[in-house]
Amino acid sequence: MSADYYVKHVQPSLRLADAERMLEATLAAGSAAGLLPLAVAVLDAGANLVAFRRQDGAGTLRRAIAEGKASAALGMGIGSRVIRDRLKERPAFQAAIAAASDGRFIPVPGGVLVLNADGEAIGAVGVSGDASDKDEYAAISGVHAAGFASHPAEPAPNWAEAGL
Repeated sequence: MSADYYVKHVQPSLRLADAERMLEATLAAGSAAGLLPLAVAVLDAGANLVAFRRQDGAGTLRRAIAEGKASAALGMGIGSRVIRDRLKERPAFQAAIAAASDGRFIPVPGGVLVLNADGEAIGAVGVSGDASDKDEYAAISGVHAAGFASHPAEPAPNWAEAGL
């Protein structure tokens, strides 16, 4: 058979092993901080789901919300907290983006870009389950623990008080 017969391997932007490390570290950070049960979605650069986990007790919509936060970050090229802050005075634009993305655009903290050593976005982590700033803290912690940089680079200064 010719070489064209064989299936070619597709090079992933984000490897499963890295996604699983981020997922585990995100859940560990949330547990250590006493957060409510979390759902964590890790997407590659094409917004494809690479890994997902939901802790016992997390609500049934948490997966869709986590994926929507990560997808928003990838779609706009910035963390979802920054999206919220930039678009807070532009509700019509937010609604248009949500419609254009078939609802996969949730512009609140908790969607964090995963950056490689060159600063390129190779995926995103989305977290849902607690107050949004706390979700973002867990996501950033997980990305950093897995050896990657993130956008935003640090959680909001008041994340510990969020939702209180």
